[in-house]
Amino acid sequence: MDQHLRLVHPLQATPPTGLDAVAGLVGGAVGAFLTTLVVGAIMVALAPDYTERTMARVRSDPLGSALYGLVSLVFVVLVTVVLVFTIIGIILAIPFALLAGLTWAVGAAVAFLAIAERLVGHEDGWTKPLVVAAALNGALALTGIGGFVAFAVGATGFGAILRDWLE
Repeated sequence: MDQHLRLVHPLQATPPTGLDAVAGLVGGAVGAFLTTLVVGAIMVALAPDYTERTMARVRSDPLGSALYGLVSLVFVVLVTVVLVFTIIGIILAIPFALLAGLTWAVGAAVAFLAIAERLVGHEDGWTKPLVVAAALNGALALTGIGGFVAFAVGATGFGAILRDWLE
């Protein structure tokens, strides 16, 4: 029998290569860039006053907003898990998790906009801060370890939005 012939089970996982890791990082960076750009543009276009008010909250109390966001995220995960374990709760868990994810995306976009606005201002329009915010998030995601920083920024924005709704 030929030494080069190798049988592979169809469900057998192939070991990841370095190219797979790079593709994953690039894909994550592109997704982070586009999400921040699109969600930020929608927020600036549809709710500019709310966006600026939330950005001000992120800038004025970043630590409080980050802690609020982290505690709220733990609460969201726990509630979602508890709902999934109940038969009727599954119906509620899916929209609850989707709403939490959407709120996280909005919060992250607003928090990155707050950072970008500090860097470049928005006196001449929102295009430059939107691109800078998206580039920051994409660059952080591209580095891999920067994902932790992006997570902290997202938690800060998530917390700022929830504080606005709940306080």
